[in-house]
Amino acid sequence: MNLPEDLKYTEEHEWIKVNGDIALVGITDFAQSELGDIVYIDSDCVGEKVDLNEVFGTIEAVKTVSDLFMPVSGEILEFNSNLEDNPELVNKDPYNEGWIVKIKINDLTELDSLMDHEKYSALIK
Repeated sequence: MNLPEDLKYTEEHEWIKVNGDIALVGITDFAQSELGDIVYIDSDCVGEKVDLNEVFGTIEAVKTVSDLFMPVSGEILEFNSNLEDNPELVNKDPYNEGWIVKIKINDLTELDSLMDHEKYSALIK
């Protein structure tokens, strides 16, 4: 199971990669493996402010549909348009090409409540 050390993780299996007050958000390798083959991702919140733990979209796999939860509050700046035609990028490369949204973080202190890779690893074992 791939768990990059430079990311923060949520109990709902989202990850966030922070660069200043801008961040990429996606689902973890564990989450994509549990969901199975991803066939569609919906997030129509670009330009909207989304609160901590608020749903910002859905991810559809062959067998199920799951909500996506925002790991910190912020404004959604961009949806990864590559996922429109290639949602399987989340399965193939969840931490790089398979990112879902780019956000501007409202409150950097909210990052303190997220898990590092060691705590997240313990959660999924």
